[in-house]
Amino acid sequence: MSALVGFARAQDAYTAAKGALVSLTKSLAIQFARDRIRCNIIHPGIVDTPLQAPYLTEALRREFEAGIPLGRIAHPREIASVALFLASDDSSFMTGAELVVDGGFTAG
Repeated sequence: MSALVGFARAQDAYTAAKGALVSLTKSLAIQFARDRIRCNIIHPGIVDTPLQAPYLTEALRREFEAGIPLGRIAHPREIASVALFLASDDSSFMTGAELVVDGGFTAG
């Protein structure tokens, strides 16, 4: 699991760590493909979780929602559904993939 904030802000250590996760994901995907072990990464946008609650003021929430084409912040179950898909046989031909789950935030 990664995070989009690791690709957009000037937070050197955090950004480096997230970049390393992407590289590791792709390396592991190649290394273990012959053993039928798949490795993918999810990049969630902002998610409405208890961890975010202390920082997510109404004003900040509105600001985020205005920048997300789908017009809202993600629910945890929406990210979990993507993880479940990746763990299922429905994604059996996916490895080394990056899935962005951000309501279209990075699309525009």
